[in-house]
Amino acid sequence: MSGKVIISAVSLILVVGVAIGVVVAVRKNGEDPEVQTQQRNLRIMCQNSQDQKLCHETLSSVHGADAADPKAYIAASVKAATDNVIKAFNMSERLTTEYGKENGAKMALNDCKDLMQFALDSLDLSTKCVHDNNIQAVHDQIADMRNWLSAVISYRQACMEGFDDANDGEKKIKEQFHVQSLDSVQKVTAVALDIVTGLSDILQQFNLKFDVKPASRRLLNSEVTVDDQGYPSWISSSDRKLLAKMQRKNWRANIMPNAVVAKDGSGQFKTIQAALASYPKGNKGRYVIYVKAGVYDEYITVPKDAVNILMYGDGPARTIVTGRKSFAAGVKTMQTATFANTAMGFIGKAMTFENTAGPDGHQAVAFRNQGDMSALVGCHIVGYQDSLYVQSNRQYYRNCLVSGTVDFIFGSSATLIQHSTIIVRKPGKGQFNTITADGSDTMNLNTGIVIQDCNIIPEAALFPERFTIRSYLGRPWKYLAKTVVMESTIGDFIHPDGWTIWQGEQNHNTCYYAEYANTGPGANVARRVKWKGYHGVISRAEANKFTAGIWLQAGPKSAAEWLNGLHVPHYLGFKA
Repeated sequence: MSGKVIISAVSLILVVGVAIGVVVAVRKNGEDPEVQTQQRNLRIMCQNSQDQKLCHETLSSVHGADAADPKAYIAASVKAATDNVIKAFNMSERLTTEYGKENGAKMALNDCKDLMQFALDSLDLSTKCVHDNNIQAVHDQIADMRNWLSAVISYRQACMEGFDDANDGEKKIKEQFHVQSLDSVQKVTAVALDIVTGLSDILQQFNLKFDVKPASRRLLNSEVTVDDQGYPSWISSSDRKLLAKMQRKNWRANIMPNAVVAKDGSGQFKTIQAALASYPKGNKGRYVIYVKAGVYDEYITVPKDAVNILMYGDGPARTIVTGRKSFAAGVKTMQTATFANTAMGFIGKAMTFENTAGPDGHQAVAFRNQGDMSALVGCHIVGYQDSLYVQSNRQYYRNCLVSGTVDFIFGSSATLIQHSTIIVRKPGKGQFNTITADGSDTMNLNTGIVIQDCNIIPEAALFPERFTIRSYLGRPWKYLAKTVVMESTIGDFIHPDGWTIWQGEQNHNTCYYAEYANTGPGANVARRVKWKGYHGVISRAEANKFTAGIWLQAGPKSAAEWLNGLHVPHYLGFKA
């Protein structure tokens, strides 16, 4: 028996020795199976990345058993983006200490701190999505993940735009911030965005056995249900009942608001800001604020924690929120807004938001919106330059009136303006009009401006000079600007070119501008610009990508649920 033990031990030593020899030989040849697996999976995860080197560097920390788990790579990319945003937040605080004596720089840096905090909030949502779900559930939330990561890049852009290049001091701070921090925020977040955008193909190459058809493809198959009113998926059933009441005659009598604002003292509050301050901490469900007729001369910010507010007035001609802050008066564009919403789920109805700074005020925002899954219905947004700042996240506008002169619908968000009136006003001396200025500047962003079934007209003051003052549908603010005008009536005052360049840039060759099924004298595309970035009249199949059901996706259930929940007439698809 002892002999057998000796023989077995010797055999074991020989086997182990051979195994060690094989491992050593494999490693010498660079063919370690574990390393091979990691390298293969890195190639798969980074296959769609615009920056292959950075993608591999970002994901190289994933090894061992995690190397076979696509979730681990997604988590690593989101963590890297988070680390870079934290660094940018800390740098904004440090720069505020160093340069905060100069008012313009201080305002810009304070805005950057706020924006980086919003970016961290979006990344926190991304982190929870990955950590709290299996890979199938993560895949089903591709639309949400893309939106949150796109918002991070939008916030980074807004931070950079806050510095005035004409001011040497601010320009120096901007360059320092860009080189040491903000450039990395964009590039690393873009890596995560590239991965999430290509997740369906990635999972197939990991040989995972479940349905990897994204919601966007399911939507193409007309699987979206439409209710009997023909109406995005983010409104609850209780909200639907509430908003359904608002379609009835004398609907205000059927609504029981949580707070009533009235300048004459007949409500609980005399100011909108006071009503917002009454929002209960940890509130569940919709919080309804009724703003009675009156002109409210106050600057409003709906805080990010005040989610799911429904604010309505007595009609846009009677309930008016007004302000006059402007860039010309020394205020940063972001802070010129008369009304700013930073909360998720905000709905505004039957009110006017205006900025009266006039054309000489330059950038002067009437309504700034960065709230995800937000909507304005039956509202007027009135200003001149930069009237409507669609800053970030998914936004929907219906039955609204939007007026302005230069770039008066601008930002970097997924925005749809549907069945509304767009009024182009008479600009200042030497100016020309541009309706849109989209800020998309990174591949795979889910951002752009879509105008559907709108009436595009000149105001009365512009009408006599409509052929001498040039007016355009838009100009490409950033490298990958995306704007689609479809099923709309375009007045004769729009220049035959349709679109114009962003002076000093080549964005017109890289943007995506398109039109579909427009009518009216200004819809004639025979003399439109001949840019590489102008796609002309696109096919119905291509235009379908920009209809509400697809453009405003919201997680695994599509855009249908939250748009239907608004209980306003709308199109998930085409008007006709």
